[in-house]
Amino acid sequence: MEIDIKEQVENPVLNRTEIHFDCIYQGESTPKVLEIKNRLVAQLDVDKNLLVVDNVKPSFGEGKANGYAKLYDSEEKLVQIEKQHVLEKNKEPVKEEESEE
Repeated sequence: MEIDIKEQVENPVLNRTEIHFDCIYQGESTPKVLEIKNRLVAQLDVDKNLLVVDNVKPSFGEGKANGYAKLYDSEEKLVQIEKQHVLEKNKEPVKEEESEE
């Protein structure tokens, strides 16, 4: 999977940078939001708690998807502005402790 950042736009009103990108995944299944988020965090060298992937729209039959992510200045602004469902899909899964019987 490759991430090609097309555009980064500063949005000072909402204290964030809006990132438009292409995700290329020829011959693979469509990547999950968390996989894309981790790749973007590594590529941009930013804090993963400040980045949310808003949407990923695959192109049928091309092995490519258009995506939109937002990088906030602070966690307070992120929680204040983002909708709950976007925060949920960007959250790392919690590993449940196995209880011994």
